[in-house]
Amino acid sequence: MPAPRIVAIVAVDGVQLLDVAGPLDVFAEANLQSGRTFYRPQVVGLSMAPIRSSSGVQLLPDRSISARGTPEPIHTLLVAGAPHAADAAAPPALLRWLPEQARRARRYGSICSGAFLLAAAGLLDGRRVTTHWAVAKRLAERFPAVSVEEDALYVADRRLRTAAGVTAGLDLALALVEEDLGRPLAMQVASQLVMYFKRPGGQLQFSRSGEAAPAGRSALQSLQRWVAAHLPEDHSVANLAARMRLSPRHFARLFRGEVGMTPAAWVESVRVQAARERLEQGGHAPKQVAALCGFSNVDHLRRAFVHYVGVTPAEYRRRYALSA
Repeated sequence: MPAPRIVAIVAVDGVQLLDVAGPLDVFAEANLQSGRTFYRPQVVGLSMAPIRSSSGVQLLPDRSISARGTPEPIHTLLVAGAPHAADAAAPPALLRWLPEQARRARRYGSICSGAFLLAAAGLLDGRRVTTHWAVAKRLAERFPAVSVEEDALYVADRRLRTAAGVTAGLDLALALVEEDLGRPLAMQVASQLVMYFKRPGGQLQFSRSGEAAPAGRSALQSLQRWVAAHLPEDHSVANLAARMRLSPRHFARLFRGEVGMTPAAWVESVRVQAARERLEQGGHAPKQVAALCGFSNVDHLRRAFVHYVGVTPAEYRRRYALSA
């Protein structure tokens, strides 16, 4: 039988424990379901010292980046995320180690904010990736050569595999199992772990980054609060401009310059935010929510909701309503 494939997950101090443990459990279950040791998971540390996770639990590494000699080749190299990874400076030794190991590995990637470590090592330039929704924009701004897909749960680009936040590491690991061992066995793994084989929707359904706070000068903020309190009314540019006693053209230019989006886009985002809250409360059907939040009809609500949240209002209500 062929030698087991080494799946190495790099973990730094402060690592999110589930970024490591989740994928490792998927690979372990794949071994169990296949009846052989197809994967040999390993935790890689900066040294052989215990790695303290963000929850306080410590991990003992199986190997370190400072190991001498010629360790066994890595088949799949993944970098786990940490709550501080988007802000902390990457360890220089890790930035030297990652490019060489990624070049040798059959495939490489990251889980959650581990993408920042790969990006700092220059391994994401010109590639499509994803990361946790809360830091996706920061990754795109800090590394403009990287194409960040904010809604994706995981992204495959040639040898590169990246996963969104935390539990999406399980989705990524399951996709790797499907690549290696086929769909039927991957479905068995998903069944045993009581997880979706293909999770519906993307990560925007979990995101709260689109919740709009009043912005701009005080008069604009007052207008935005008034709109949020009167969503069913007609909030055309002409009507909003008249309320500000400005020409529509001047108002639209001022609003976009200070708020960062057009008045129409802002109004729609606030209506979607209000619709989410109504649907989560569970007391109204989508058709009622559309009327209460100022959408012309339920189809308009559906189109806007799918655009901003990634799933339909009905599906969102089924998953998140209190009454559910």
